[in-house]
Amino acid sequence: MALVTTQQLQDYYDHYRDSELTFTKEITNILKVDPRQIYVKCNGNQWPCIINSTSLMACRIIVGIKGGAYSQLSQKDTGSVSVRFCFTDSDKQVISFFVNGRVSDIKPFMNSAELAIITISFTQRPPDDLIERLGSLLDANANAMRRKDERIILNPDVKRKLGLAKEEAIVQIQGVPRHCIIRDLSFGGVKLIMVGIQKYVENQQALLQMRFEDPGEVIQVGGVVVASSPIEGRKDILMVSIKFGDKTVPIAYRIRINNYLVNMRKHVFAPAETTEQKLAAAKAAQEKAVAEEKAKMEAEEKAKAQAAAAGTAPDAAAEPVADAEPVEDAAPVQEAPATEAAPAQEAPADAAAAPAPETK
Repeated sequence: MALVTTQQLQDYYDHYRDSELTFTKEITNILKVDPRQIYVKCNGNQWPCIINSTSLMACRIIVGIKGGAYSQLSQKDTGSVSVRFCFTDSDKQVISFFVNGRVSDIKPFMNSAELAIITISFTQRPPDDLIERLGSLLDANANAMRRKDERIILNPDVKRKLGLAKEEAIVQIQGVPRHCIIRDLSFGGVKLIMVGIQKYVENQQALLQMRFEDPGEVIQVGGVVVASSPIEGRKDILMVSIKFGDKTVPIAYRIRINNYLVNMRKHVFAPAETTEQKLAAAKAAQEKAVAEEKAKMEAEEKAKAQAAAAGTAPDAAAEPVADAEPVEDAAPVQEAPATEAAPAQEAPADAAAAPAPETK
């Protein structure tokens, strides 16, 4: 399984919590379910059962009507019920856990008189191991439709990230195996180079066989040749486009392609998102500073208005009066030269000529 982050697990849970997955043979192999270790537990007892389908909110199990599990689970007040899931990882290590729930529905399985299918609704979020397994598979199925034609051009780095052992592969045209070289691939098709004659290849059924690593497996995908063209200068070597059928694409192939596209998207868009977040933070800080400055100016204007209404000069009220300095520290007064001294003020002429009052 590819490594996933806490955010990816939350996204899986939010987007696919109600998506139900039926445990077919293919899905059981992909998820590495150990069916011999699946149990249902109730009132201190546990019984083996078969998981028919599950989502991240509930699961449906199959039990025999004549067994102890049915007799306990079919009672009105069954109380808490737990289902034991069991998987194996790539190192053959067993991963098992219980998920608590309650019985929400019981009905015969496909009108059988011996089997019943019981729906158990989970009363808590399931463990991350279950979310990771179901979420990655459901996400691959969803993206196989949304990003069906998104091409992946092969190069050594891409090949390594896909886990593709080599570009060389085997393609069967009308049942005849031919060697080929893969040039690009997608959920919906592949483009490859092969030896052949154009008129004997176009519109023919094709089966592509690819070898992958980590874990090692051979995946076959069926389709039809929709286009072909000779390589320049070589009429016997063709560039061939094969379109896969929607029902012929194995889940293992979808998961390989989806893991690559999801990881590439995180790698490409993460720096842009980080820069965008930084710009948004800087803009918010600038707007905050402008708002604070505006509030400060408004407060100052309000203070001046209140001071004016009270009859006090704003400047005098705002600034304290400085203490007077000692006289000896003051700068000496410069005396004017004698020649420049101002003349003494003379009495008016009329006042000098007026006679003194007589004394009787």
